Amino acid sequence: MEPSETAKNLPGLIMCVCTGKCPGFSKMDIWDFINRVRVELPVEYGFIHPQLCEEDGDRFLADILKANRKIVVAGCAPNMQYKLFRDAFERAGMDVKQSLVPLDIRDMSTDDAVAKVSAALKEMGVEANG
Repeated sequence: MEPSETAKNLPGLIMCVCTGKCPGFSKMDIWDFINRVRVELPVEYGFIHPQLCEEDGDRFLADILKANRKIVVAGCAPNMQYKLFRDAFERAGMDVKQSLVPLDIRDMSTDDAVAKVSAALKEMGVEANG
């Protein structure tokens, strides 16, 4: 089954949890966060990766970036994300500054993190229907 034109234009969301041991995520229920994002917000998908900055994260990004869609990464500081993921985006023929939307959601509650993602999607011009 082919995805609809709307789905093709929706960004994907990846939450990187720094092995799950980062104290910056202690205020958040990561499972509630990712489920709320994928069900309540206009994203093509939402899932958790344990550590995108590792070698398997590079392979994972290489595979995901084949879809040539914007990716929102909810995790650490945006400047670190640009630095860590630049090569993967370049190998996919994408401009990291144009195709990556990096969000720092550390030290946030679940509600605050969902609100930050929602605001970023609205800023991108992607809003929920109805």
